[in-house]
Amino acid sequence: MSVNQHTAAELVHNIFDLQRALRGITAAGMKYSDLGPAHTGVLFFIGQGEPLRASALAARLGIGPSALSRQLADLEHYGFVVRLPDPLDGRACQLSLSGEGQAYLAETYERRAETLRNILSEWTEDEAEAASSSVQHLTAAFRSASQQPGGGRTDALRTPRTTHSTGNDGRHHPDPSSKITKEER
Repeated sequence: MSVNQHTAAELVHNIFDLQRALRGITAAGMKYSDLGPAHTGVLFFIGQGEPLRASALAARLGIGPSALSRQLADLEHYGFVVRLPDPLDGRACQLSLSGEGQAYLAETYERRAETLRNILSEWTEDEAEAASSSVQHLTAAFRSASQQPGGGRTDALRTPRTTHSTGNDGRHHPDPSSKITKEER
């Protein structure tokens, strides 16, 4: 391995910390009429290209069919997603964005990009490009790992390690730096 345990543990912590910070910024910038981040994520993946089946979308999102079904029902209710007959299998359907869904997604991402631009006002363009490149590289590594047999397991990131240290009293104590907090799950 080229990355040591401490660096990997620190990266896991930083990823979850980034996720929490991003959720906070996203929630603060949401309008009362906005959908939540999960719904917006579903729209994003549907809008990335050709129409796709719900099963393929669920796999890409890493969620179960029932969770996706609830989100799709909401998005269809708002008129953002349409189901089209699958040309290869008449029993199945494919999902695509409606015009309203495309407009909503474009406006949401434009607003989020402007928010991020304001937050990063002290950064240089090179710093922002380097951060973007690092996030892309990390995302590609995660996606690649999830496509490997057994690579889609997320329990490795969720389960606290069981390392212990010996305290001054001679007893073994869990190493607090080795645990992933409830918020990081």
